[in-house]
This record gives sequence, structure tokens and C-alpha cells, in this order.
Amino acid sequence: MQEKKDSNIALYRKYRPENWDEVIGQDHIVKAIGGALKAGKVSHAYLLCGPRGTGKTTIARIIASELGSSVNDIYELDAASNRGIDDVRSIRESVGTMPFDSKYKIYILDEVHMFTKDAWNALLKTIEEPPSHVIFILATTELEKVPETIVSRCQSFIFKKPTDNILTSAVTNVAKKEGYTLEEGGAGLIALLADGAFRDAYGTLQKVISFSRSNQISLSDIEEVTGSPNAVLVDEFLNAIAHKDIERGFITIKKASDQNIEMQVYLKMILSKLRYALMLRYAPKTRTEIEKVISEHDMLYITELIANKPEHISSATLAILLEAYQSLKNAVINELPLEMALVKILNEK
Repeated sequence: MQEKKDSNIALYRKYRPENWDEVIGQDHIVKAIGGALKAGKVSHAYLLCGPRGTGKTTIARIIASELGSSVNDIYELDAASNRGIDDVRSIRESVGTMPFDSKYKIYILDEVHMFTKDAWNALLKTIEEPPSHVIFILATTELEKVPETIVSRCQSFIFKKPTDNILTSAVTNVAKKEGYTLEEGGAGLIALLADGAFRDAYGTLQKVISFSRSNQISLSDIEEVTGSPNAVLVDEFLNAIAHKDIERGFITIKKASDQNIEMQVYLKMILSKLRYALMLRYAPKTRTEIEKVISEHDMLYITELIANKPEHISSATLAILLEAYQSLKNAVINELPLEMALVKILNEK
């Protein structure tokens, strides 16, 4: 716990959960693994799968801690940089020795989808029949690249991206513990940019805090530090769609480009606000949940946007913009996918 008192340490490490009670957003994992360990049911191999920054390595370390393994008996290997047969052979040769001062030796193998075919073949037999004092915990962001022969020999658990509400709450709480208050909507913006990764959310928060001149951090400060478009540019684009004003839409896209705003971030914010507009329009009971994530100003804007039930504030528009978002990765001109989407949405020839 000394780590949590160090003001210089990265926030994602400073507030990394150290026990089951501190884990956020993975209740199904906590219940399954935590309950099994409490009942004395220990697997010889676990496979933790899911998006980056969702807590796979953290859970692996908690499992090791719950089993009473000391740092002397926990071995971590990053397969992204140690992926060959020689690295696996060193593991295979070491599993036979007894733990130093624990009941179990724990091998935490991260990014295991990066292992070579020869490395997997060398590891297969060891994972299939490890010594009774050895436990393997494998983690990956790409389950489809892990051989089925390995998957079948492990207890597999799928991690979920935390919801916007969970990430927003986590960012707010960490900021408060650090002595800062974020303006309404600020935590929600950081959560949106993090794309479901606690590590990215805390990293962005740390950057915002580093550049802050006050303990009261405004939304405009967060937008400036993160390079995010301000809410006005997002609203202007949605207004152009709602009012079928293609020229206004093109002008707004150019404004965003002139401000050197990353198009992926801009479109992501448009998608997010449009999604909330559709939720509020077709499922008004979701208002309470939406209010936990966005600012009062944004809530008022969305309410006014859908008041007259504009034709193009629709699921069809959302689908077209999602397609444009996917196209941004290979775009020759950054603005082009969004401009093409605008033309398609408003049915311009």
C-alpha cells in the first residue's frame, strides 16, 4: 500500500487494485475466480482475455496474492518482447524447482498471442501437466490467435470494457483523491477518449493534472490538453444534419481540421453524442444513466436536438458515421470519410 502514497508514480499504478474489493467493472470475473479460490478450487492454468487496459494483469497479480505467493515466486513474462522458443524453454526448465517460500510458483505470461508456433509447442506439455506447485496465468488481447490446444487446457475468462458510467466515476474519484475537481462533463470526456481502458483514462487524467494551474479543472482545459474538439463543433455538425444543411456541415468539418483536431477523436465525440440522442429519443427512461456521464449543458442540447424528431437524427445516420469511423484509419485525406458520410446521410447526389 506504500505505493499509493507516492505522488510521483503513474496514476494507473498508484490506484491499481490490490484485492478483489478494489476491482471495478469486472464483477463477473471477481465472482467466478474469487469465489473459486475462496472455496479452495485452484486451476493449474487461467487464460484472461479482453481489451487492453481492462485489468487482466492486475487480476493475475491478485490471484497470486490470494494464493499467498510471495514476490520471490511470481514470474512475469511479456510475450511481446520474449516470444521465442528459448524464452519458453527457460520456463519449462524452471517449473520443476520448488517455490522459494510459497505454496505455488505463479507464471504470469502477458500478450501470449505473440508467442511463435515453436514457443507454443514447447509450452503445451508444460501447461497440460504442470507440477502441482505451478500455476500459469496467461493474458491476451487477441484470443483468436491463441492455439485451441492451449485454450482447451485453461480456465478462460473474458474481460469486458467498463461502461462510460464506470469509467467516469473512476476518473472523478481518482481526481478527488489527488485533490482536484473536474468541471461537469470533464470526467465523461476523459472516459470517452479512454475507449474503455482504465489505464488510458488514468494516463489522460494525469496529463490534465500535470498541466493544470488550479485544483479546479475546467472542461476547456481538458479539451485543450487532450486536443479534443469543444462541444460547439460537435453540436454544429449534428445541427447541420438535423437541419439538412450540408454546407454548414462542410464548414464545421473544415473548422475542426483548421484547429488540427484529430478526426478520429472528433467523429468519436459526434458518435457518442448522437448515440445518447437516440437513446433519449427512443428510450427516455435512460435519461438518469445518461445524466451521470454528460454535462447539464450537453443534456439540454440533446433534449432540444430531438424535440422536433429530425429525420436524420436516426440509427441509419449512426450506421453511416460508424462506417466512416472505420474508414478513417486508411484515409488519404483525414476529413474525407466524414465529408462522404455527410453527403450520404443527406442524400446529396
